[in-house]
Formats: sequence, structure tokens, C-alpha cells
Amino acid sequence: MTFKYGIDRLDLDIVNGIADGEIKAELCQEALNQINKSRQNVENMASSDKPVYGINTGFGPLCDTQISPEETHLLQKNLLITHAVGVGEPIDKAISKLMLITKVHALSQGFSGIRLEVVERMLAFIDLDLIPVVPEQGSVGASGDLAPLSHLFLPLIGEGHFWQSGEGQNGEMLPAAKVLADNGLAPLELQAKEGLALINGTQFILSHAITALTKMRYLLDLADLAGAMSIEGMQGSESPFRAELHNTRAFVGNLEVAARMRSFFKDSQNMADHEECDRVQDPYSLRCIPQVHGASRNAYYHLKELAEIEMNSVTDNPIVISSEEAISGGSFHGQPLAMVLDYASIAAAELGNIADRRCYLLLEGLHGLPRLLTTSGGLNSGMMIPQYATAALVTENKSLCFPPSADSVPTSMGQEDHVSMGSISGRKLNQILGNLDKIFAIELMYAAQAIEFRRPNKCSDVIEENFALIRSKVAKLEEDRLLKPDIDAMIELVKSQSFTVNFDQPLD
Repeated sequence: MTFKYGIDRLDLDIVNGIADGEIKAELCQEALNQINKSRQNVENMASSDKPVYGINTGFGPLCDTQISPEETHLLQKNLLITHAVGVGEPIDKAISKLMLITKVHALSQGFSGIRLEVVERMLAFIDLDLIPVVPEQGSVGASGDLAPLSHLFLPLIGEGHFWQSGEGQNGEMLPAAKVLADNGLAPLELQAKEGLALINGTQFILSHAITALTKMRYLLDLADLAGAMSIEGMQGSESPFRAELHNTRAFVGNLEVAARMRSFFKDSQNMADHEECDRVQDPYSLRCIPQVHGASRNAYYHLKELAEIEMNSVTDNPIVISSEEAISGGSFHGQPLAMVLDYASIAAAELGNIADRRCYLLLEGLHGLPRLLTTSGGLNSGMMIPQYATAALVTENKSLCFPPSADSVPTSMGQEDHVSMGSISGRKLNQILGNLDKIFAIELMYAAQAIEFRRPNKCSDVIEENFALIRSKVAKLEEDRLLKPDIDAMIELVKSQSFTVNFDQPLD
């Protein structure tokens, strides 16, 4: 498959495939024509006496100051330099690469007025693995991600830094001027509209959304597995997952989670033995998994839908419509993504919240399980303390659920008087998902320990496969030992996506 920038449609799998090098992406003739036509339109406007925002005027509150053609180059350079004021630690190299890919696709649609030479240089950066260093803080998410995008494109003019090529994740930071020289590339001189086209846009917010969606997709599946293994450990009931029940309240996420739970329990001898107990109902953290996990899936699907619209949108300003018209609007405003990123943050945090409750439930000594999952309690604390960590992580996630999109601090002398703060929304969602890694690692460790007390009963094939994976890294707890290495091993299994969370057979 070859993806055509500016022509084909990006989705989550394609953009990740391009970033991973699994999908080839290029400019086709149709995209070249679009870019060149748009550039010619800008040049026509730049040479006229009619003021057109960002083409022959200043920016923000200086939009009423007209700039002469002779000063255009300096105007665009100054724009990048003055807006590159990001602070904090750099974002991951992988997110910077996604920013480049999504920006190329937006510029190639022929509404931004940028020269083909600039787009081709950006593609050279991607092909040569020359990924700019971008600080994580400083964007208010309206007027585009101005500061992050300025840092992303400083290397075009020989400023800023690149990550060392070929280092995979973040490595050494190298001065852009040296890296360009080493690769036989001269710095570019930006022309009319180009600086503005580069730094207006939502690619920082969008790339954090893409990163979160990619991780959240796996964690949603892992949440179902962890819940299923906890239910096996509690020898809970399968009844709350029956299709007849969920068909009467047919939310997409609920139906999907219930079907996945039924598949996890298929042919489980251990679950069949539940029928012999006298429990009428399980606690909500077991019984309501389809409703809670399903609601989080619905939020994921909402974010995915909007992020894929944004991947294929033009988000700079002004938008060049013809040789005589450029519309100055607000397509750079991050609110469409900011609000749904905040919604997804709540959804992700709730996955951890209910998982912590299942951890606590497994420790209570109910339904044939020993208290603290140890048969020698008193002298031994067993599995008591890891749940303290899940409780702490859950509260940390709750504190990260404040919606930045509900806030706005005016900037640019009041010209930008309502901003989205979507960059913060995207960063916080990824923090929450990072905490979920640790919460699920502990729940899965607990669930495996609980299943030990149901032997010789066998669980379903997929549960037994994942149980064996856990036991390959973490032994059954017989007497107290240092659990930190076990937890670290479990976290690594989660981060490396080693668990089997999908099935060969279709969901019923």
C-alpha cells in the first residue's frame, strides 16, 4: 500500500503504519498540482496592495499592519523564532514524528499556500529520521499549537534541534544547523504565508490524541481480560454477560464488552463451578463490567471518530480559496478535540477506578479465597500492599480529570480571547493511560494469585494462556518476598502488549 498525502484519507491504523515505516507515503501528481496552485494564489495576493491577513500583514493584534513584499521573508522567519517559546521536557520523538506526518497531509491538500519545496523538505526529515525536538508545554490550543509547531519547524531554517537519527526513542539532541550540514541540506528561507501555515494548526493536540488512542485501544481490551481473570479468581457469575440482557440496552461498547467476557469464559470449568455456590449477585466491580468498560469504549470510539476527522482536515489560517480570496477564520481552534480528550480522560480513569475495586475485593477473603491472598496471614502480609499503589494511582488519575477545555485564559492582547487548552488535555490523557499500565499490572498479578486457589479447576484456554504468561515472570506468592520486581515485571508485560486480549473466533 502507498498512501498519497493530500489525496487519500488517514485513519488511526494508516497514520501509525506510516510512522512505523510499514506503509509508504508520498506526494502524487494530483497533490503536487494542489500545492503549486495554492502557492501561486498566495503569490498573487502577496504582490497586491489589498491587505490579506498573514500574507502581507502582521499577526494577531498586528493584523492591521501591512508588510511590504521586501520584508515578507523576515516576517516569516521572525514568526517562527518569536513563537518558539515552549518550556518543559521534550515530548517523545514518536509524537514529534506524528506531528510531521499529519502536518504534511494537511498542507498537501492545497489550501495553505506553502511552496512544494517546503513540503518536500518536511518529507525528507521523515525519510531520514530527522525528527525535531519539541517541548511539551506552552500551547494554549487555539491559534493552533503555536509554540510546539514553531519548535517543530525551526530546523527548516537551521534553528532548533533534532533527535539523533536512528536512536528509536528519545536519544541525544543535536543542533539543527549541524544535522542539516551533515546531510547536505541548506536551511530554507521562508516566503509569504509559509511561517503562518507551518505554525497554525492542531497537530500537537492531534498527535497526542493519536498516541492515546493507540494505547487506549489495547488497554480497553486488557481491562476486559483483567476483569475476566478477577472473576475467575472470585469464581463469579457469568449471568451478567448474557446477550439476552445486553440486547435490552444496546450501547455499542456494552454489547462488545459483554461478548468479549463471554468469550473469555468459554468452556471454563472454574466458571461452571459457580453454579454450585449460593451467591445471588456479585459486587458491581464484577457484575457491571460491560456497563463501565463499555462506557469507556464508547468514549474511545467518540475520540477516534473526531481525531480521524482532524487527521484529514486543514487547520491553519487563513485558508486560501482562490487567487483573490483567503478566508481568515478559526479552523486552528482546538476545542473539537479538547473536549473529547477530556471525556476520554474520564473514561480512562474509570477503567482504573473499577480495577482498583476488583483488587480490593480479591483481598477480602470472600468465597473461598484467603484474606490478602495468602494462607499464612499474620506473619505474612501477602498481597495487602500493592493495592495501596492502585489506590494512589486511581486518585492521581482522578486529579488529572479536571477538564482543561473548561478553562480559557485570553492571550495576544485579547485577540485570542478564548482558547481551548487542548494541548494540556492531550498530555493529561496520556498520563492517565500510563498510570493504567501499572493498575492493570497489579490487578492481573492479583487475579493470577487468586486463580491458584481454584485449582485443580481449569479456566478457558485464553485465560490459561495469559495465566501461564504471568507465571513465566511472577511466581505464586507462598511467603512474603520483595514484590517490587514482580510488579515491575508485570508492568513490562503490559507495556509490551504481551497479553492475549483478542480471539481467533468471532465474538458471538
